[in-house]
Amino acid sequence: MGFQQHPTALVESDTIGDGTRIWAFAHVLAGAVIGRDCNIGDHCYIESGAVIGDAVTIKNGVAVWDGVAIERGAFVGPNATLTNDRRPRSREPWRLSRTQIEEGATIGANATVLPGITVGAFSMVAAGAVVTRDVPPHAVVVGNPARVRGQVCRCGHPLLRRRNRHVCSECQREFVIRGARLVEAARAGDAT
Repeated sequence: MGFQQHPTALVESDTIGDGTRIWAFAHVLAGAVIGRDCNIGDHCYIESGAVIGDAVTIKNGVAVWDGVAIERGAFVGPNATLTNDRRPRSREPWRLSRTQIEEGATIGANATVLPGITVGAFSMVAAGAVVTRDVPPHAVVVGNPARVRGQVCRCGHPLLRRRNRHVCSECQREFVIRGARLVEAARAGDAT
């Protein structure tokens, strides 16, 4: 099956999953890893050492640098900035910091994620936000610096507080707080 490449895209990596689409003027360097069924938009740059999981969407104008990992099903909006160096200089020595975008997370258009940050699973970073510290799973963060302003379900809809549970306004999944983390509650009939 293979992957699809626009005629103007420059793809040097040989580690790209089946069903992935790479659009106009994108550049994927040798050593980059891209999973299956991804969508890499126009004018994206994927550096050697970047790791992108399956079913990831990266919209136009995004650079994914060495040390940045994006897990399965994440979405990175247009012109979002992902960084990898806490003390950048034009010459070596460089000390890259790992930046992690976890499963199902959304990074809004023009948001900036500073180096060494983990954006938690199924969280949502608002457009234009500047993320200066880790984002908890299912959190919604907004502003500069980004602050938690709510929680979202894995489907992206807001969670509403009902007694000791958080319930999705759309799909009705339920979540509880265990320790300091929001976790999905077992549904009736689920195997334990």
